[in-house]
Amino acid sequence: MAAEAAVRHRQVEANGISMHVAEAGPAGSSALAVLFVHGFPELWSSWRHQMGYLAARGYRCVAPDLRGYGGTTAPPDPSSYTVFHIVGDLVALLDALHLPQVFVVGHDWGAIVSWSLCLMRPDRVRALVNLSVAFMPRRPGVKPLDYFRSAYGEDYYVCRFQKPGIEAEFTGFDLKRNWELMAPWTGAQVKVPTKFIVGDGDLAYHHPGVQRYIHKGGMKRDVPMLEEVVVIKGAGHFIQQERAQEISDHIYDYIKKFQAGVLAPKLSKL
Repeated sequence: MAAEAAVRHRQVEANGISMHVAEAGPAGSSALAVLFVHGFPELWSSWRHQMGYLAARGYRCVAPDLRGYGGTTAPPDPSSYTVFHIVGDLVALLDALHLPQVFVVGHDWGAIVSWSLCLMRPDRVRALVNLSVAFMPRRPGVKPLDYFRSAYGEDYYVCRFQKPGIEAEFTGFDLKRNWELMAPWTGAQVKVPTKFIVGDGDLAYHHPGVQRYIHKGGMKRDVPMLEEVVVIKGAGHFIQQERAQEISDHIYDYIKKFQAGVLAPKLSKL
């Protein structure tokens, strides 16, 4: 593994909140930039290996703590955590950093956010590398919580968060809200060049129907610019840390293809 680069930390005002942002590599807006989007329950630091690796190769690496995590503002109202808020945070962060377009790397719930970013603002994403969680097209007749309950029962962590006594502060939160808000994107395709990586021991890879969806044409239908699917033998869920070198190599091997002719659209507000 390449030596880790020095990481710079700062607070950035974006979308009405203060975001803690870790950066490595060149500081200027002219460098090719990679936006890292962490999952639950993680922080920017889950990308520390990939940041060091790509910074050493001349990329500007940007890894925020998402809304409600770490050093970023945590609004008290649960309604402030919709997919619109979180995608809006990322777009506003790119605006604040004067980055019209970036490579995006996401993992876990951060992969879901990254898929949504690509659906809503494909103009801001040069290419996407998502880990662990495949694209989940919105199904009008199936609410996510109902799906998780039927597949895994009440012990699945998302379901348990609905009940008092486990994480009582989550009780009564509307986890189906994003499903409702995303209704206008029903049937929409992710039209961004994409590479998907998952460990063969990852629970997310063993969700009912997921492997068929990934390997039998469903995901390619919904993500028509999907160029590569990598299944890593013996790897689990936190793959960017379990297999740090391997994941860093995969990310670099993919995004370096886009170095020539990187688009530079005008900045626009969400």
